[in-house]
Amino acid sequence: MRVITCIATEHNLWLVLLAAVMCVTGCWVTMGLFERARKTLGLQMRGWLFLTAVAAGSSVWCTHFIAMLAYQPGVPITFDPFMTMLSLVFAITGAGAGLAMASNANHRFAPELGGAMVGLAVAAMHYTGMMAYHVAGIVDWDSVYVAASVVLSVVFSAAALGQTVRRPHRLSELAGIALLVLAIVSLHFTAMAAVSVTPLSFVTTGTNPDILEAMAVAVAVVGLIVAATGFASYMIDERGRMESYERLQHLALNDALTGLANRVSFNDRLDHEIERTREEEGTMTAVIVIDLDRFKEINDLRGHAAGDQALKIVARRLTRLATDGEFVARLGGDEFAAIKRFKDQNDLLGLVSRLEKSLFESLRLDDFEIAAGASIGVAVYPRDGADRERLVSNADLAMYRAKNDVTRAVCFYESAMDETARARRALATDLRLAVERGELSLHYQVQTSVATGTVCGYEALLRWTHPQRGMIPPAVFIPVAEENGSILAIGEWVLRTACQQAASWDNDHKIAVNLSPVQFAHADLAKLIHQILVETGLSPRRLELELTESTIVADKVRTLHVLRQIKALGVTIAIDDFGTGYSSLDTLRSFPFDKIKLDRSFMADVERSPQAKAIIRAVLTLGRSLEIPVLAEGVETHVQLSILQVEGCNEAQGFFLGRPKPIELIQQPGPMIEHEPAERTAIYA
Repeated sequence: MRVITCIATEHNLWLVLLAAVMCVTGCWVTMGLFERARKTLGLQMRGWLFLTAVAAGSSVWCTHFIAMLAYQPGVPITFDPFMTMLSLVFAITGAGAGLAMASNANHRFAPELGGAMVGLAVAAMHYTGMMAYHVAGIVDWDSVYVAASVVLSVVFSAAALGQTVRRPHRLSELAGIALLVLAIVSLHFTAMAAVSVTPLSFVTTGTNPDILEAMAVAVAVVGLIVAATGFASYMIDERGRMESYERLQHLALNDALTGLANRVSFNDRLDHEIERTREEEGTMTAVIVIDLDRFKEINDLRGHAAGDQALKIVARRLTRLATDGEFVARLGGDEFAAIKRFKDQNDLLGLVSRLEKSLFESLRLDDFEIAAGASIGVAVYPRDGADRERLVSNADLAMYRAKNDVTRAVCFYESAMDETARARRALATDLRLAVERGELSLHYQVQTSVATGTVCGYEALLRWTHPQRGMIPPAVFIPVAEENGSILAIGEWVLRTACQQAASWDNDHKIAVNLSPVQFAHADLAKLIHQILVETGLSPRRLELELTESTIVADKVRTLHVLRQIKALGVTIAIDDFGTGYSSLDTLRSFPFDKIKLDRSFMADVERSPQAKAIIRAVLTLGRSLEIPVLAEGVETHVQLSILQVEGCNEAQGFFLGRPKPIELIQQPGPMIEHEPAERTAIYA
């Protein structure tokens, strides 16, 4: 008899190379899937670990099987199907257990322990597979080589997962793959060196090599399919993750409604442009802040869907007009911004001109067309600010200056704007203390019957006497109070004071009190009014509340509910400044008004404007049809009063009939109608 040591012959070298390809491919896919599994949690992590275990076990098993087919001892060979499949089960389950252990972040040596388990699984798979490998001869094993093969598999596998998990250097991923390949290869060749076969003398023919090669190719194809399936799953998931990441990144850096860059992107871009401006001599960076002028009107009259459509149209226009080096963004609401780095001032003026032209073009919203217009503020680095925050703040100041100036839409920042802003903040601080310091007072302007000249009531008008600045016009401090919220406390003081003083009169004249839109939106008016009426003892029928239509359209459902609550108390309600702004017949039809106050602008023009006179006649006719009395504001001449008498107006108010007076002068005896010089001074509540 002769002894044959199982070493591959040159004839089967290509099968050895096929096994090597299978081994490297399988290890690469295994490590990629394992890395993906470690980035997930819970059920998703377990799913990835299962896929990793299948890819690892099947690729190692295929490597072993192909390598076994490459060895031809020269005697007939067969495979036990049960033991062969059992070796595959050992490979998959053992690899799964080891990879699960290695992914445990709570154990210090989990990667090495898990790798050792994978090495044992590879060894178990190999020797179970060898038990399924039947040859016509006597098989002997060298225990030293067997032990060495197991040790090599365990050590290299532990090192492979240790490198993959801990990543001590930038080549750790490749090192992990190489060590896992080394673990499989060292086990196989050392284990094969441990076995020797003594053929039986009476067997002289071997297994057909073509059949063995065909089997090897079939196994390789199946193994590669399994590995490719795992790799494809990894790539699909990775692509999904990348798409999700890109989508989230886009949402984080872009406005969801318009697709323009958002405030975060704007800040990053501005920081970048400022840094480039510092490095390039002779360049400047401009920040242009844009606020749409009539966006609220679009929302109020056409709904929020129309408002969103308008914002999209504006965004598309801004995107189209921006050229290289120009950046546009939506900062929020109806506020947009642009950035431009330039050397020639004309380049900046060109962009501002394009912006102004585009923003003042009409917006077509279904069957509705409106020219929204915009207020534009410009600040330039470095002359108008040394950093992003200061630059944007100064551009905002310029934009608000443009918004308050009806003669221009574009305003460049000037240092005097800071002084104005500081003065406004100081005014707001003093205004918060005005009530408790007793600096506020009420003046009353008489309201008379046009037909008889008798007094019908008085309108309460707020005045503020500042200890240093003297009398401050309501047109100055009322907007400040509405901005900082102090209008709520001030409005309550006005209502309570007017009711207290009216209750002390020895007549039944009405007292009219204006309501701020901010006060109406934030206060529980019905409850507050009822409380004040009870405290002061004023009859509800003597109190008349005035509100403009702009207060109503903000939230019509809530407004109607609140107005009904107020009317249930017995208080009357007048619509103020009718004929301007939002005035519509639907408002008169939908809301329970007791009086219409015709805006003073019509009386100012009635003597020389047939159109103004026609509008007054139309409003008076409308009032009679709806059985709602009409009061004309701003009567300053006898001619104006005569026109109202001819047209059949119910009540009137103005300087010709009586100037606003303090409470102590209201009750002094005198003529009901005071013929005083006409003045065109705006009176605000």
